[in-house]
Amino acid sequence: MNISLAAEPIFHIGSFMVTNTLLMAWAIILFLVIIAFVTQKKLKMIPGKLQNVVEMIIEGLLDFMESVTQDRSQAKKFFPLVATIFIFVILGNWLEVVPGLGTIGIWEEHNGHQVLIPFIRSTAADLNITLAIAIISVVSTHIFGIMGIGFFKHWGKFISFKGPIEFFVGILELISEVAKMISFSFRLFGNIFAGEVLLTVVLFLVPYFVPLPFLFLEIFVGFIQALVFAMLTLVFLKMAVTEHH
Repeated sequence: MNISLAAEPIFHIGSFMVTNTLLMAWAIILFLVIIAFVTQKKLKMIPGKLQNVVEMIIEGLLDFMESVTQDRSQAKKFFPLVATIFIFVILGNWLEVVPGLGTIGIWEEHNGHQVLIPFIRSTAADLNITLAIAIISVVSTHIFGIMGIGFFKHWGKFISFKGPIEFFVGILELISEVAKMISFSFRLFGNIFAGEVLLTVVLFLVPYFVPLPFLFLEIFVGFIQALVFAMLTLVFLKMAVTEHH
């Protein structure tokens, strides 16, 4: 049994290292692109099974976002970003319950020992990926803020010379933007990596039926973490397009 904090390299493209988490991220992206392409090509007034599932997911997410923003047009504007983050994160989180986790891979020698490098590993178990999503989330809030209320009004929340208190509060707000990226990435990474370690240990020590409750628990945790990430992104987007008073 081998538990690695860092993502393990599978192969190299020139000097570029492809890890198992990056490979799974590419697989999820390819899967979503294929689903979107097939659904778009086969749109019908009387939907089939695939179109029904896609429409159910889209309507459910859109209605949920509208309940937060209290504005249907804003929910539609934020939908592509928030829904993409939610779907990508939840699929990446649920990879840790896929059969073969930590058991299917290639054997390599490290420090004189044979170590199994698994092909299947949750994308959120890689801090690089969770940090990348967090950066996209935070940067997007500023882009939407500038588009929504204008450049000067948006950055006036962070850089203000109206008085010493306003200036100090603005500096704190700038620091909080960096803190958002750190908290976003480490919260998701910590929960999913811990769950991955738990499942690996339990499956190694007591296989078959004993790990089943832990598998269901990790499915629930994966959903909650994706929902929290998407929900916080949505809340920050709503705050970004609201003028400061």
